[in-house]
Amino acid sequence: MATVKKQLFFYLCTTHYIWFLENIKKKICSYVPVAEDDLNFLLQFYKKMEIRKGHFLVKPEERIAHFYYMEKGCVCYYKKDETRTKVMEFFTEGSFFTDLYAYIEEIPSGAYLEATEDSLVYAISKTDVLKAFDRSHGLERFGRLSMQDGFMRLFRRNNQLKNLSHQERYLRLLQKRPHLFQRVPQYLIASYLGLTPVGLSKIRKRVVEQ
Repeated sequence: MATVKKQLFFYLCTTHYIWFLENIKKKICSYVPVAEDDLNFLLQFYKKMEIRKGHFLVKPEERIAHFYYMEKGCVCYYKKDETRTKVMEFFTEGSFFTDLYAYIEEIPSGAYLEATEDSLVYAISKTDVLKAFDRSHGLERFGRLSMQDGFMRLFRRNNQLKNLSHQERYLRLLQKRPHLFQRVPQYLIASYLGLTPVGLSKIRKRVVEQ
């Protein structure tokens, strides 16, 4: 019986790793075509990390040495001062992420990356990323485009905070990412939308009544 359990555990781990490989390959190739050999070279460096809800990948003042891929779960990217928490993004399945500015500038982070639910991520060090970029023009281009995508996502969100009404922000998030409302505490959703929890509650009630 013990042998059977070990074999089953090995099978499940191997199967899940194969899923991860296929998922991340598809994600990379959605940005730019990359040769199979180059993909395999890159993927050998990824390390599996299981992050429990409420635990951190990054805290302020820590150096950012890794880039991450979210296989399963949700991580909240936020800053915090004495008076408030400012949520900048939620990273869910299929996301490449890190504290991008600190990663590129090689400076200590000023933010948190906290799991809001049990999460499975794969991490790759910056040193290994650069090895892959040196090997493959396709991978280097993927890296540039994925980082550009990360910056543009934050830029678009800042524009929405400036140019959309509170209700428009809520409706857009509800349309684009409805699953967040079941997976993330409402006070974090409110912060992400630039609202108070009370303000978010009023908007949700108003939308339901319309």
